[in-house]
Amino acid sequence: MRKRALAAALLAGSAMTLGLVAPATAAERDSGVQPFIVGGVDATETYGFMAGMQTRDGRHNCGASLISAQWLVTAAHCVTDPSTDSAVDPSRWQYRIGTTDRTSGGEVAEVAEFIPHENWSWSGPGQYDIALARLAAPVAAEPIEIGSSPAPGTEVRELGWGLTCPTRGCGQAPVTLQQLDTTIAADGRCGRGFDPDSELCMDNKGGEGSSCYGDSGGPAVVRGGGRWVLVGATSRGQTASCPELPGIYTDVTSYTGWIAERTGGQVS
Repeated sequence: MRKRALAAALLAGSAMTLGLVAPATAAERDSGVQPFIVGGVDATETYGFMAGMQTRDGRHNCGASLISAQWLVTAAHCVTDPSTDSAVDPSRWQYRIGTTDRTSGGEVAEVAEFIPHENWSWSGPGQYDIALARLAAPVAAEPIEIGSSPAPGTEVRELGWGLTCPTRGCGQAPVTLQQLDTTIAADGRCGRGFDPDSELCMDNKGGEGSSCYGDSGGPAVVRGGGRWVLVGATSRGQTASCPELPGIYTDVTSYTGWIAERTGGQVS
């Protein structure tokens, strides 16, 4: 893990997740109000590792990344109850994996267990926003490997089915997966509640593009050696209008030890 020297300031008030000022409640998630990519374009490839968390009747909730045949990594706020911080009932959820169409194609997998990070809390500053989902059975889709922590200036791609307009409830989640090419921003641009040792600051393209409601938990990927590698998971934003300031992603690369431990070494 690349250690950054910048100390993170404490975030005043509640945690900011789902790409906005505050996390969506469980009721909001169930109602179909989700985070999104603003300023992106339709996906140019399938991204077999891309997964969408859905209710059992197919309503989109969050994104996730397949990191082994039976494990996904996502954001803790996607899979926990805001009133208790505990994992939600996995029987209510499914993942559609390996398709750019959130309504069809790919594989639909049932969930056996959600494992949020033990230090995650809805009342905290937003850090430790990472969780694992263990599928009920292995899937055939090809997982993505976890890369190394990217330096500021590194080109990254964000993926998600979040809204394509910048405020909560402004529209419907797109059917087609969206992608946005951007770069890792300097740590100082994500000062409020940002932890430089475990989070990534994502450039907002001059206020024109970012992840937002519905993109939560979805991947930030880097191209290397002719393939994509996973570096981040969408966590939260700094204002209620998603592209206004850089977004904050969980640095998945800083949690490889935790992931290996929780998966019993199935992912390392």
